Amino acid sequence: MNSGAVSANPFVAPGMIKDPRLFVGRKEELNAIASRMSGVQPTSVNIVGEKHIGKSSLLYHFFLTWEQRVTDPNRYVVIYLSLRDANCETEMGFYEVVAEALLNRLALWKLQLRNPLQVQPLNRQAFSDAIKKWKKQDVLPVLCLDDFQILLERPQEFDNNFYNSLRSLMDDSALMLAITSRKKLGTYAAEKGLTSPFFNVGQTLVLRELTTDEAIQLTRLPDNTGASALSVNEQNYAQQWGKRHPYKLQLACRCLWEARHQGKDIQWAKEQFLQDINQSQSSSNHRWLKWQWLRWIVWDFPIRLGKVAKFIGGNVDDVTNWIIGFVILILLIFVVVGLVNWEQVKDLLQKAVGG
Repeated sequence: MNSGAVSANPFVAPGMIKDPRLFVGRKEELNAIASRMSGVQPTSVNIVGEKHIGKSSLLYHFFLTWEQRVTDPNRYVVIYLSLRDANCETEMGFYEVVAEALLNRLALWKLQLRNPLQVQPLNRQAFSDAIKKWKKQDVLPVLCLDDFQILLERPQEFDNNFYNSLRSLMDDSALMLAITSRKKLGTYAAEKGLTSPFFNVGQTLVLRELTTDEAIQLTRLPDNTGASALSVNEQNYAQQWGKRHPYKLQLACRCLWEARHQGKDIQWAKEQFLQDINQSQSSSNHRWLKWQWLRWIVWDFPIRLGKVAKFIGGNVDDVTNWIIGFVILILLIFVVVGLVNWEQVKDLLQKAVGG
């Protein structure tokens, strides 16, 4: 990761920064995570912030550099996982992915730490037992989990008992989590009806725009010759366009660098910058609207239909409402084609909800 020269254009396409030489600022945030990790009672951290504010880059950079920030690195094993990319659709899948990542960070000879994580099946109890054995060896696993809301989108698989188990390990100082999410975990929990005390634990670290000094430092990144990739004039334009927002600033720098190396003028760079910003926002809105529309058709609309059960004597949850709603859709089709009539539909619904 640290070998080789920085590419001629240090302003990589906006996204997670993986090369530590291209990461700037966030010293206070990095030190805050390290201090909570090395305290007498390790405290889990929820890194919260809007899209493109740098949550993933911060968490990954901490994963790359944590050994420089603690006094006794041998006491910790730190891993980074993107839950958006990992195969974590089930609870056991989560434990297996975490175990694999931990094992990859361990020296082969540390059998007292390796063996507990190699138990099959690695279910909730086996994972908890393994982490407790690590504590007896005075080793703290620190899980840097990016996009934690991915788990929260599956409350039936990752339920209160799952989060209670993690909370128990955290309370026992056997496990620490550093989590990124767009909203605070407690907000997601309220939305999903989760009540585990897991969501009340730890420290919330709200990630905001760069400081003025950090923004200036970003515009002064060097190319592979060691000189600043942008001229002073270009640096000023980048700061005017991108302000202190890391994504916009990185994009402005990239457009200005490309303009000069393609023989284009400043106006071309600005137009390219505005076009990329608008495209990014449009793409995000499109994905959001598409998801919302799909969710409404597949989930919300059947649930609303299913709530007719309240008017015929039923008292059921959303899952049952969804099933009833789906059945209603089928019955409506049958009514349209003349296979059943409305009275038969009502009788069938009453039987379905025990009316």
